[in-house]
Amino acid sequence: MPSLQRAARVTVIGLGGTIAMTTTQGGGVVPALSAEQLMAAVPGLADTGIDVEVVDFRQVPGASLTFTDLTALADEIRERCAAGVDGVVVIQGTDTIEETSYFLDLRHDTAQPVVVTGAMRNPTLAGPDGPANLLAAIRTAAHPTARDLGCLVVFADEIHAAHRVRKTHTTSGSTFQSTNAGPLGYLVEGHPRILNRPPDRPLLPALGADTPADVRVGLVTATLGDGGELLHGLAEHLDGLVVAAFGVGHVPAIWVAPLQHLATRIPVVLASRTGSGPVLAQTYAFPGSERDLLDHGLIRAGFLDPLKARILLHRLLTAGADTTAISTAFHTAGGYDAPANTADDRPAPTTATR
Repeated sequence: MPSLQRAARVTVIGLGGTIAMTTTQGGGVVPALSAEQLMAAVPGLADTGIDVEVVDFRQVPGASLTFTDLTALADEIRERCAAGVDGVVVIQGTDTIEETSYFLDLRHDTAQPVVVTGAMRNPTLAGPDGPANLLAAIRTAAHPTARDLGCLVVFADEIHAAHRVRKTHTTSGSTFQSTNAGPLGYLVEGHPRILNRPPDRPLLPALGADTPADVRVGLVTATLGDGGELLHGLAEHLDGLVVAAFGVGHVPAIWVAPLQHLATRIPVVLASRTGSGPVLAQTYAFPGSERDLLDHGLIRAGFLDPLKARILLHRLLTAGADTTAISTAFHTAGGYDAPANTADDRPAPTTATR
């Protein structure tokens, strides 16, 4: 007797990237293949029984994607989910996957998974990884176990949470890693297995609709012997700033005065350039330490790395969040226990489960 259960439906949205590149007459590769062409190169896809619909959304390298592109993409994903698809796969260049996936995660409030993938080896090379990554992403997006996990990155048969994943190697096929907590799970014999399910997914405070204003959020990295010359005058050019500090949140002492001045004008978020581990709050007390900087008005990023912190700050500023809302959001998304630069008796924000 035939099964009455309907086939899972997945929308695949193509943005371009290495996975879609072919050789030019002058040498080198550029995005050229459509999402439909990429799907045709995936062995075994027809055997999955998944109903796949394809959307060619952009045809650009990952480095050329903009916030305008991503806002339109998030709207497209929302419409597809409202129409009843079981999941969405986004194909794009790997250069910015760790940022775009988190941007989408912050805007995604439905149960259907959004899975971002790509390739490190373009189709002209021996053993391109794009078809395998795409098949794994589609299987994950279609599977019930991936629901309520927000935006995921699937690469090399590993499943990563968007708010944790980082690109860690320029050419390796296993470049995407979640250094603080490891992958959420793996593809095992073609089936997604979630082994590290987060107990909850942090929700941001209620925000207004995005404004069309061009929000500018900068990122500066602390380096040995840097006199902080780049910090001067930034308040006239930026709406927010992320500092990628040494270690647990330290900068040269000469940076303290300009950062304090900036923090009176724009939100300044303190992250760590190390890429894993949290920014601390009260261990060190020398000028330029994390405790000193938080006392001077900087906002602690917690476990968010500088790239994720910049995406979150941009999202908050675009939505018109004030300083209190920004601090609360970083407390929630950064995963630390108590606001370091607020009064001890202030009620701590809550996290909710999607």
